[in-house]
Amino acid sequence: MARKFLYVVAGLIMLALASAFAYRYFGAAILKQALVPSAKFEPAPKTPVNAYANADMWLARPDKPGNPALWDPPGYHPASNPPVAVFFIHPTSYLQRSHWNAPLDDKEANARAALFLQGQASAFNGIGAIWAPRYRQATFGAFLTNEEAAHQALDLAYGDIQAAFDEFLKEIGPNRPIILAGHSQGALHLSRLLKDRVAGTPLAKRIVAAYVVGWPVSKTTDLPEMGLPECTHADEAGCILSWQSFAEPADPSLIFDTFDASTGFNGRPRKGTAMVCTNPLTGTADATAPASDNLGALYPSADLKSAQIIAGRIPARCSGRGLLLIGSPPDIGPYVLPGNNYHVFDYSLFWANIRKDAERRYAAFEQRQ
Repeated sequence: MARKFLYVVAGLIMLALASAFAYRYFGAAILKQALVPSAKFEPAPKTPVNAYANADMWLARPDKPGNPALWDPPGYHPASNPPVAVFFIHPTSYLQRSHWNAPLDDKEANARAALFLQGQASAFNGIGAIWAPRYRQATFGAFLTNEEAAHQALDLAYGDIQAAFDEFLKEIGPNRPIILAGHSQGALHLSRLLKDRVAGTPLAKRIVAAYVVGWPVSKTTDLPEMGLPECTHADEAGCILSWQSFAEPADPSLIFDTFDASTGFNGRPRKGTAMVCTNPLTGTADATAPASDNLGALYPSADLKSAQIIAGRIPARCSGRGLLLIGSPPDIGPYVLPGNNYHVFDYSLFWANIRKDAERRYAAFEQRQ
């Protein structure tokens, strides 16, 4: 698996390339026509109780051979006895329009998801044992329409995540510290999980940190309902981190148009509200940091068979309503979305800093016990 690595940023995401080209040259209508399913939503049964007791329902779990989340770039190694349990929800890897939800046995979607785990979830393997479920994820086209079928598809996917989380809690026992993390669609489901399953419960005291990356979190209409505060300090535990990466000049209209038309977790409009922006280089809120603070981004090799950590190239600063700006477009790969949106690279741009951040927050968590 390591040979094909970062496509979590490439072969993995023909989606990003296809959507970028389609939008730039043909517009949103063509993009929607190409990717939104034309079929009716197919109601499906809820995930059976104990379904996730079966190891085959997981892309990654500590006892699973070939765990893709154990990949590391040269110079890094997974912990041999990690103290934290990590529940990671992978982003969209199903690109077809024949179904609104990915079949659990779709080989192509599962292969892409495994590659995502290599480039994203691996950042946590220095401190955590990683659990990442397969789930009947909504197809990419579900994010391009307001049809009721899209909402139904996301609800079906979220039901799987809830079932997987129940099994995760059962497997790790009642006392182990937890990191929650996800990206894109995975971060959307994570934000709901925080609201529904963590907020106001004893479980909140076990959360080292929650990385809700690549999905907007409104400071005023979402965050108060999610059970944990925004991370404001680098050595703070039990808090939420979130960011969305853009090079400059940034055009976030695709995000803001959808965000501003939606309703937050407290039932109020998100329009005009600020988003949580954690600077992953500093671990603090609404901060600015130079490229020299970047401990290492993942750069793929020319033949795309491996990746290496290169430090000191990419800065980051929170700006405006909560975008994370990274300066001039870095040459880290061709999969950049319209508006200089580096969404695909939200983890890989700051991989080494995220790893350090998780370790630091666990140390803070232990000190407060």
